[in-house]
Amino acid sequence: MGLFKTIFISAAIYGAYKFLTEPDVLGNTRLDKIKEQMPELIEKAKLAKEDIWAGRMPQI
Repeated sequence: MGLFKTIFISAAIYGAYKFLTEPDVLGNTRLDKIKEQMPELIEKAKLAKEDIWAGRMPQI
């Protein structure tokens, strides 16, 4: 059962990698798009953390 589980997890990781690195028509990958959005997402996460520490519901 351990071998089957390892093979299944490895196939899932490979599929996710292939999906994220597949270029579109313009040559950009999904991973590139995520990298471009990271500063904005990090800022939203920081604001949410501050709201949680202050005892408020995060306003995202």
